[in-house]
Amino acid sequence: FFLYPETWSTFIFLCFIPAIAILFFDSKLFYFSLLLNSLAIVFTFIYIMLFDHGYPYIKQDLIGNVINFIGSQVIISFIFYLTQGRIKKQQLYYEQIQQAERLKTTGQLAAAVAHEIRNPLTVVKGFLQLYQQDARFSEDIKGNFTLLVDELNTAEQVITQFLSIAKPSKETEIETVNIKIILQSVTDLLHSYGLLYDNMIELILVEDCYIAANNIEFKQLLINIIKNAIEASKIGDSVIVSAGRNKDFIEIKVVDFGQGMSEAEIKSLGTPFYSLKSKGTGLGMMICYNIAAKYKGTIDFESTKGEGTTVTIRFPSKNS
Repeated sequence: FFLYPETWSTFIFLCFIPAIAILFFDSKLFYFSLLLNSLAIVFTFIYIMLFDHGYPYIKQDLIGNVINFIGSQVIISFIFYLTQGRIKKQQLYYEQIQQAERLKTTGQLAAAVAHEIRNPLTVVKGFLQLYQQDARFSEDIKGNFTLLVDELNTAEQVITQFLSIAKPSKETEIETVNIKIILQSVTDLLHSYGLLYDNMIELILVEDCYIAANNIEFKQLLINIIKNAIEASKIGDSVIVSAGRNKDFIEIKVVDFGQGMSEAEIKSLGTPFYSLKSKGTGLGMMICYNIAAKYKGTIDFESTKGEGTTVTIRFPSKNS
């Protein structure tokens, strides 16, 4: 540009210097080069107008050249914007492929060990059912056996959920779920678990509520959510569980006053292998989201770091 001041085409190359930064797919580098190039062109124009007597094509139409320069920078910025959008889509697609591979691996592992897990479960459940009929045990103890058998049935259902990652399962039976009964059952079950952390579960029910879902799957969803709330709570705090009707929906709220989550952490919930617990896999929340979506429900999180979390579960209401 400085060696051949009368050659106007060299000015075009100066205008398109930031285009080189696009090839590095780095937004900071691009904006830096755009700013640096603009400042360099401004000082170049000032130098030409004040000191250099060459460059007739610039001096004769200074405003036109300025407009051309601005227009070229706008075009380059637009190209960069489109390129960055495309790159982000490619990155998202790549992440989805990685996630699909992880799910495939999880499904294969689940299918491989499911039989070995079910065998001991079947044996334990058989003995518990035998003890239920033994007259030597009191009714209270037999009630505990019944509860244990129910939870073993839930465990078997969880195994089936993991197997569904590897291959589609048959349609689950949809029933009329009494929210009051299910919540009472789940809170009774988790009461002893809460005592381990010195946490109490406060259950608030407004009225009888019903939804269309599968009892076992819905119970599994609630157990995961409430159990997470207990584990996130501080020692001695209570977990508040409430249910009620909101227009055409049944809302269940699980409130804890624990450590809370950031917006980034909330957005990552439900992602396989992402967990805020040291030994967590993230599959529990993924299954919860799948169950909610299966029955046209939603799960929403509201949380503040250091103050706690409110989980709102919504399902379409069903008349009893």
